[in-house]
Amino acid sequence: MLNSGLFAGYFKSIQTLVLISVLLILIVLLTVFTGGEFLQVQSLQAIAFQFPLLGVFTLAQVVPMLTSGIDLSIISIADLSGIIVALILTHLTAWYATPLAVLVGIFVSLILGTVNGFLVAYVEIPPIIATLGTMILIKGLALGITKGYIMAGFPQAFLFVGSGSLLGIPVPFIIFLFLGTLMALILNKTPFGVGAYMFGSNPIATLFSGVSTKSVLFETYTLSGGLAGVASLIMISRFNAAQANYGGSYLLLTVLVCVLGGIDPAGGSGKISELVIAILILQIVATGFNLLGLSSYLATALWGLILLGVIVVNRAFLERAHKF
Repeated sequence: MLNSGLFAGYFKSIQTLVLISVLLILIVLLTVFTGGEFLQVQSLQAIAFQFPLLGVFTLAQVVPMLTSGIDLSIISIADLSGIIVALILTHLTAWYATPLAVLVGIFVSLILGTVNGFLVAYVEIPPIIATLGTMILIKGLALGITKGYIMAGFPQAFLFVGSGSLLGIPVPFIIFLFLGTLMALILNKTPFGVGAYMFGSNPIATLFSGVSTKSVLFETYTLSGGLAGVASLIMISRFNAAQANYGGSYLLLTVLVCVLGGIDPAGGSGKISELVIAILILQIVATGFNLLGLSSYLATALWGLILLGVIVVNRAFLERAHKF
C-alpha cells in the first residue's frame, strides 16, 4: 500500500503525464492534418496572441478555486475596469494618458476584488453567492456608465499591450509568462500561498495551525480582482473597444481550464504548470480547427470531450494506484 505522500506524488505525476500526452498528440495530429501549416510561424504567433487572455482570466480564477471557492465576478470586474480605462483614454490626450489609464484600471479591479474579499472573509457569505451578487452589481454599474454602447478608439501606445510584439514575441504572451511565473512563486514560496493550499485542504485545521483564514480569503479575492484587471487591459487593447458585455464566454472556460489543469474543485490541490498546459491544449484545438476550416462549435465540443477523457483516465490511474 502506498503511503499518502507517495500516493499524492504518484497521482500528480500521472496528471501531468496525461496532460502532456494529450498536448503532444494534438500537435502531431494537427500538424499532419494541416500539412504542416500548424507549425508555421504565423500559426504559432496566432496561438501566442490568443491564449494569454484566457490564460490571465484563468489565473484570476485559480486562486479562489484553490481555496475551495469560485469567483463569478472576474468578467464583470474586467469589463468595468476596461470601461474606466476607456474613459481616461478617450478623454485625455496627454502623454501620460496610457500609463495613468493602466494604473487606474488595475486599481479599480483591486478595489472590486477587496469588496469580494470582505464579503467572503468577514461577512462570511459563501463565495458563489457573494461573487454572483457583485457580478450583477458591477455589470449594472458598467451598463449604467456606457448605456450599453461601445467605447472605442484608443491611442496606439495602449493598443501595443494587446497587439504589439517585442523581438517577435507577442506582448500578451510576455505578460502571461510573467504573471504565470509570479503566481507560481506566490503560491509555492509565500505564506499566503501555503495558507491558500492549506485552507482549501482543511479550513478547520488551517485555523488551528495559526493561519489567519480571513486574511487568506481576503487576499485571495483581492488578487483575483487584480488579475481580472490585467486581463481587461489585454482584452480591450486587442479589440480596441470596451463594453459592459465583453468576455462573458470566458467565465465557464476558466473553470473548465482549472479542472482540466488538475485544480481540485474542492480546493487544496493544483499547479500553475499544469494549468498552462491545459490552456495550451484548448487554444491549440481552437487554432487547429480554424486552420482546417471546421466549425468553432465542434472545437467547443472537443474541449468538453478532452476534459471528460482526462478525468476518466486520471480516475482509472487513481483506482489502480489504490490497489497497490
